Amino acid sequence: MRPVRFEHLDAADSTLGIGTASPRLSWQVDTTDPDWAQTAYELDLDGTVVRVDSAEQVLVPWPFAPLRSRTLAALRVRVASGDRWSDWSEPSTVETGLLAAEDWAARFISPVTLGAIDAPAPILSRTVTLRPGIAWARLYVTAHGVYTATMNGAPVGDEVLAPGWTAYQHRLRYQTHDVTALLREGENTLDVLLGNGWFRGRLAWIGKRAFYGERLALLAQLEVGYQDGSVDVIGTDELWTARASGILADDLYDGQHTDFRPAKSTIDTVEVVEADLGRLVAPEGPPVRVTEVLPAVEVWRSPSGKTLVDFGQNLVGRVRLRLRNALAGTEVTVRHAEVLEHGELGVRPLRSAKATDTYVLADAAEVTLEPALTFHGFRYAEVTGAEVSAEDLDAVVIGTDLRRTGWFGCSDPDLERFHRNVVWGMRGNFADVPTDCPQRDERLGWTGDIQVFAPTATFLFDTAGFLSTWLADLAAEQHHDGAVPFVIPDVLAEGSPAATAWGDAATVVPWVLYQRFGDVGILERQFDSMRGWVDKIAGLTTDGVWAGGFQFGDWLDPDAPPDNPFAAKADPDVVATAYLVRSAEIVADAARVLGRDPGEYAKLAARTRAAFARHYVTGAGRILSDAPTVYALALEWALLPTGEQRAHAAGRLAELVRANEFRISTGFVGTPLVTDALCSSGYPDLAYRLLLEKSCPSWLYPVTMGATTVWERWDSMLPDGSINPGEMNSFNHYALGAVADWMHRTLAGLAPAAPGYREITVKPVPDAALTHASARHSTPYGDASVAWRRDDGRFTLDVELPPGTRATVHLPGGETVGVRHGRHSWTVADPVAGEAEAKFG
Repeated sequence: MRPVRFEHLDAADSTLGIGTASPRLSWQVDTTDPDWAQTAYELDLDGTVVRVDSAEQVLVPWPFAPLRSRTLAALRVRVASGDRWSDWSEPSTVETGLLAAEDWAARFISPVTLGAIDAPAPILSRTVTLRPGIAWARLYVTAHGVYTATMNGAPVGDEVLAPGWTAYQHRLRYQTHDVTALLREGENTLDVLLGNGWFRGRLAWIGKRAFYGERLALLAQLEVGYQDGSVDVIGTDELWTARASGILADDLYDGQHTDFRPAKSTIDTVEVVEADLGRLVAPEGPPVRVTEVLPAVEVWRSPSGKTLVDFGQNLVGRVRLRLRNALAGTEVTVRHAEVLEHGELGVRPLRSAKATDTYVLADAAEVTLEPALTFHGFRYAEVTGAEVSAEDLDAVVIGTDLRRTGWFGCSDPDLERFHRNVVWGMRGNFADVPTDCPQRDERLGWTGDIQVFAPTATFLFDTAGFLSTWLADLAAEQHHDGAVPFVIPDVLAEGSPAATAWGDAATVVPWVLYQRFGDVGILERQFDSMRGWVDKIAGLTTDGVWAGGFQFGDWLDPDAPPDNPFAAKADPDVVATAYLVRSAEIVADAARVLGRDPGEYAKLAARTRAAFARHYVTGAGRILSDAPTVYALALEWALLPTGEQRAHAAGRLAELVRANEFRISTGFVGTPLVTDALCSSGYPDLAYRLLLEKSCPSWLYPVTMGATTVWERWDSMLPDGSINPGEMNSFNHYALGAVADWMHRTLAGLAPAAPGYREITVKPVPDAALTHASARHSTPYGDASVAWRRDDGRFTLDVELPPGTRATVHLPGGETVGVRHGRHSWTVADPVAGEAEAKFG
């Protein structure tokens, strides 16, 4: 037996400060017995044992009395298969945080004169004297702004940019740290550096600052327990002091300016500032951390004589620079960019973001330069003010520390590189919220991007807690009439009109979490939000369809000119109406799962589907605007009432793909669906041709141009090596990588068939262009994998399933086999041997 998991939290230290009194429980079973099937389980909580007769093992209800704040508990599980019981698992510990506002004795404090906008970042401090016999200690902490804490000079925790970004006016995360090992008898000093972060820094391209407030503030509560049972509580109050740091300016877009020279420190008083402690919530997923450090690959001089550095990978993080024999007053500047243009740093895609860190040095034999209160999206850096070599530089990669859960491989190196690009793009943009891009003056949680990418994201990484907290912000910021802002957290705050495919994140993302993680609770929590969105859109239709009004449509269609990303072949009314069908059906399905009446939304979906066909579809299956995206939507979401219309629509999609010589012709909306639509309509060979095309625009064109992440535009860099002149030119933008979900499910053949992968469909669709492919996913039940290879006229399929799951395996030739957990293998005639010989022989 593997240890119990609490909610969606992985590592043991992540369960410190959990924010629920009754955490749901999951576990995995280790067994090679093919006849094993769980029939019951027992849970042991500190000696209290509860038995439940059930086969469930994912997110099962907490069977004990609710835990109180600050409760530390140890839990074991064992499971039965009939009369046979497993051994007990190793104990898992969980400790609740501060579950109610009344648990906080501390209050938010802010410097009286220091720490103003454009002033140096302040450090807030408190020195306390502790008695002998320290048994344990916890620090509960959050901030208006971002914070970095040290206790007696040692770092507290390993989070970066804590407390992260939420809809601060509704929800503010706090962190819980075990600081026992950092304390000592006698005097102890807690220092907390505050930066602007999202709270007070620039947000969006319109130059907003201090969106959430003008004053940085700290909330901290240190609780120290002694061996005699007594407890000291030291909270932020007027006894704290403040002083200025050497960080003279900090901004997430513009960078950090640091002066290392000693300066006279003025001690400032602090004052309590009013803030609603009822907003405080514990984390539901992992924090932002340093996840990797990459050494510089090359340092050289540009045509203009600048010192340029290549880290070999477009990433998100900071440059770490080591210098020797530093001289006081020397200024070192590090600029960042994702690409080069004409041999120089390509900064035009940054728009107004400066992405520049500067340092004024003090005399030192050795010094390490790295900012603490900012991050950048970059592959390249430009260094001025110091002579450097590759050995002096590292790229410090940061992002939400998500557990990797999905892998893909195949015989085509370019396709494998593309998949790695998708992974790196997700790593960079999943920095506390699912941002669109990590480098320019934006970095916002665009709803449309994550709506299309959620299936891919949930395969590649354990995003359950990450996305559930983002959805809580979405529900909090959703308008009273059900409209969903374009970005979450909503810092545009412009009364965003309802835009389908973007607002549909309210329905699609919870449904994806339910399908991929078996999380019924997310449907329960988000159901009113889901329903509100569908009600809003349904209320804006005319005769059952969308008729005019703002829409993003099939955003960044490859035919859209650089200055008009809205221009698309697909009619936006068709797209909007199709999404209403999709979301209405999701709400109906969610209602069924929750034991509610689905009738209202099932009927709405049926009426809208009929209206779609009435308004937009000819009897011969032609769809208004005659674009690949509208056919992909109609085919995948069953929007065509007759078999004849479906056949004609599939044929027309195939014609359009051929006519465009297999270059991609869809934007954000159509791209995740077009390969599925081709396969389900009987044209898998065209799906492969589309996927493997390398001319511009295509998925593999950026790979041929040396890309290491997915681009925002299909042609963000033109074939001549110049940057597309349009404004939308992020070189790290995961949305168009959503096709990776098809690669996992269909190309490799590993797809969920029941929530949480309890049932799996294994149905690979091989092609002559590939000799092998594989996918592996860490499901809630354990690792599942599929691998196929074609060799000498044979097709071999290997499948591995974890205990608690079963699969339906579709073999080439039409045979279907049902299997349970364990390893399985089949060898049959290669279904594409003749095709391969014709193409490549």
